[in-house]
Amino acid sequence: MSNEKIYDLEERSAVFGENIILFLKKVPKGTINDELIKQLTKAGTSVGANYSEADDAVSKKDFKNKIGICKKESRECKHFLRMIWTSEPSLKEEAKILWQEAKELNLIFNAIYNKLK
Repeated sequence: MSNEKIYDLEERSAVFGENIILFLKKVPKGTINDELIKQLTKAGTSVGANYSEADDAVSKKDFKNKIGICKKESRECKHFLRMIWTSEPSLKEEAKILWQEAKELNLIFNAIYNKLK
């Protein structure tokens, strides 16, 4: 995982999804963790997928809708990362790095969404 900032949002959101996958491979399997892994996999990889769809939107309304999904999914990532670091305290520091990136992505998507009228 790299802490270097990427200013290409499509690349940055894809790298975020990749880093979520790499992180989740370290989370031990178990009754609680399996559900958290599933939820974070969906949310973390959805951010980049929906941004790609927004980038190819057919209308302003379509673009705003996809950015809205990016906004929601990045926020959801923050929640599930927190749940994982509660379940697996040994992964807390690594999860916090991803949490920070999810927060930054969420702020970016919020700013884009709020500028669209």
